[in-house]
Amino acid sequence: MKKLYVYLNNYKKECVLAPLFKMLEASFELIIPLVVSAIIDVGIANGDGNYIGRMCLVMVALGLCGLVSSVTAQYFAAKAAAGFGTKVRHALFSHIQGFSFSEIDKMGTATLITRMTSDINQVQSGVNMVLRLFLRSPFIVLGAMVMAFTIDVKAALIFVVTIPLLSFVVFGVMAISIPLYRKVQERLERVLGITRENLTGARVIRAFHKEEEEKERFEEGLENLTSMQTYVGKISAFLNPVTYVIINAATLVLLYTGAVQVNLGNLTQGEVVALVNYMSQILVELIKLANLIITITKAVACARRVSSVLELKSTMPAEPSGRESEDDKDDKDVMVQFSHVGLTYQGAGAESLSDIDFSVKRGETVGIIGGTGSGKTSLVHLIPRFYDATRGEILVDGKNVKDYPLEELRQKVGIVMQKAVLFQGTIRENLCWGKADATEGELRKALETAQAKEVVDGKEGKLDAPVEQGGKNFSGGQRQRLTIARALVRKPEILILDDSASALDYATDARLRKAIREMEEAPTVFIVSQRTSSIQHADKIIVLDDGQVAAVGVHEQLLESCEVYREIYDSQYKKQ
Repeated sequence: MKKLYVYLNNYKKECVLAPLFKMLEASFELIIPLVVSAIIDVGIANGDGNYIGRMCLVMVALGLCGLVSSVTAQYFAAKAAAGFGTKVRHALFSHIQGFSFSEIDKMGTATLITRMTSDINQVQSGVNMVLRLFLRSPFIVLGAMVMAFTIDVKAALIFVVTIPLLSFVVFGVMAISIPLYRKVQERLERVLGITRENLTGARVIRAFHKEEEEKERFEEGLENLTSMQTYVGKISAFLNPVTYVIINAATLVLLYTGAVQVNLGNLTQGEVVALVNYMSQILVELIKLANLIITITKAVACARRVSSVLELKSTMPAEPSGRESEDDKDDKDVMVQFSHVGLTYQGAGAESLSDIDFSVKRGETVGIIGGTGSGKTSLVHLIPRFYDATRGEILVDGKNVKDYPLEELRQKVGIVMQKAVLFQGTIRENLCWGKADATEGELRKALETAQAKEVVDGKEGKLDAPVEQGGKNFSGGQRQRLTIARALVRKPEILILDDSASALDYATDARLRKAIREMEEAPTVFIVSQRTSSIQHADKIIVLDDGQVAAVGVHEQLLESCEVYREIYDSQYKKQ
């Protein structure tokens, strides 16, 4: 929680001025009952219209001063709260960007989105309310009681009894409802998670005709959330009737006592009205204070959730450890080397990759093939350090990947993921993710190599044609070719194509591989594919089976010596 206080450092002035102006407003509010008392006791009692008019002008002036003070306080509170929320969002987003895939897998995307949006909004609202009401409400409650004592000590004793009784009810209800509000937030997160799954997986849900099941799952989560919110609402609703019973009972006693004192000549009618006004002010402020504390409790719970993300350290720091690799760096021809590498995902019971050992020379094309779940994607994700090997080591250009700054390592690597993702904007903006200052010629060359030139030329606006979120206005094959072009714009030393041509026809796939082989930069290429046709002309083919290297060789050798490879090949080509 304390970790978030630092984001208010630039708003110290606002954090002081907002409560001060609110207390100034409260001071004007406490004076008004005395003015009303004077109007009744002097103006009305003596029939002095001029006095009544002057006092009414005083009330209007007090109201206007209170309004100006309130607006000023709200301005400073809103400025501090909005600035605080903005800084926390920026800090959280920046922190999440430094997470490795392991931390993102651990936290979950739905949780991170909830903490970035709903939780920070709640914390921001809490800061705003604290600056406005945290000092004002207690000030009015205590101030009203003090003012009551200045009017009549005997009548003020009713305040001494009523305030603790009201406080007991208000804070008792609050103590019961606060833990329940935390559960409400947790159930809200579950509903948001279900919503996100349904939106991102809409096509899959429709493909398998699971709409009704997903509706039921969503409704079940919504019912759980609603039932908890209703339960908390009922407890909170208990607050108003009880407090009104207490305050009305106190008002009756006050009126009775006041009437007796007026009859005895110890109090005036105006003073009784002033005491009743102070009692009403106490009720309103205690209710406000209760709501404020509930808001603060929610905000604190949300702040802890946000802090827990900020306190989560990346297992993959951007800067290297500073140690030097002990391996022989004399072989300048070797671009990538895996040395007895193992990978175990967090929470997994067994290794996903075991004893992976091979080397790849500069400019070579390496095919990686294997059955579903054999670890193909896991293997190539180790090269740019999306995950860290749990044993063994990986060398890139003769240097351990852990000894590279992340930015330097990933500048060497161009990777096209299994899922082709484009971002909202234009084609040009998407391609420039690969290289921010790429020229028109570089973009065109990358498009030609990726076989995406006709895709761009067929769009109105060419490179400046719009791209919808996720590339929804492009087909699967078009998205794949554009993402390949985005990787090629960088002119990487290592190019990883992770099953990125699955939506392409065989002829386009063949032209793509031929164009990559003929690139002037001659990158070291890793092609992950389920098709033997996509990798059969590779300089080296690595066959994976259940996380282990089953064989390494060229196409003809593997057909003769590797049963796993032969089974994959035979499943795609009918035996002659």
